[in-house]
Amino acid sequence: MQQTTNTILMIRPVSFRMNEQTAVNNYFQEELNIKNSEINTKAQEEFDAFVEKLRAVGITVVVENDDEHLDTPDSIFPNNWVSFHGNGDVAKYPMFAENRRRERRDEVFIRLEEEGFKIENIIDYSSAELEGIFLEGTGSIALDRVNRKAYCALSPRADEDLFIEFCEDFEFTPVIFTANQTVDGKRLAIYHTNVMMCLAENFAVICLDTIDDKKERKNVVKHLKQDGKEIISITEMQMHQFAGNMLQLRGDNNQRYLVMSEAAHSSLTTNQINNIEKYCPIISSSLETIETCGGGSARCMMAEVFLPKA
Repeated sequence: MQQTTNTILMIRPVSFRMNEQTAVNNYFQEELNIKNSEINTKAQEEFDAFVEKLRAVGITVVVENDDEHLDTPDSIFPNNWVSFHGNGDVAKYPMFAENRRRERRDEVFIRLEEEGFKIENIIDYSSAELEGIFLEGTGSIALDRVNRKAYCALSPRADEDLFIEFCEDFEFTPVIFTANQTVDGKRLAIYHTNVMMCLAENFAVICLDTIDDKKERKNVVKHLKQDGKEIISITEMQMHQFAGNMLQLRGDNNQRYLVMSEAAHSSLTTNQINNIEKYCPIISSSLETIETCGGGSARCMMAEVFLPKA
């Protein structure tokens, strides 16, 4: 079992804009005073440049186009509705925003099978939406695939019982906590775990300041240290530049890379960069429009493919 893959699925947007349905609890989203069509064009340009950078180092990027008839402004973030596992299992997740539920498309699975991957089982949790229960994929869950641990910051988009059910089904040990950010002077739940932590093979980039409960914070640190991960702490200010929203991938010759946005990269101190680069080089790309309107960054755009080859 490996922590990193060399293959990711990415969805090229056709109607990207600020999603009013997610803005209610994604405090990273901001309005841009330009037409939606312009926002989408800018997002496509950022997307294409990002894909090119990843492919240049030998990362396999399977690009599937979004369906323009669905009106899915957040389709660029597929890791929230699906995860792919080494034993051929696929999980489909319940989504908080109604217009995001249309992102779950079987064409994506057909495409991966055409690319030579084998899907054995689809475990579908999406019916939980009927009860107002959500768990948004590897947005809500940070997976340590080698040590079989799953980290989850509870929020309106990450239900504790459903998370535990996922852990039982996929044989992960749950590590549960609450992570908050300051919004208008109040401490409110961060909408996704993957904006405050990134798990790589030998290190973790994490904003420990968001875990207000000392016991919970201690427990998270204990698990990371137990598994031999160096903890690279980031501040809340850096987290707001998406410095927690990173993903380690493998390119040519099994070279590891830590992938992030330019904003995230620019927010890091020399010391933090040196700590990361002890383990692997950094790849960063400008995702300004996507981050501003979508409230998500590099990690959210990549669904890792661990499926076996047919």
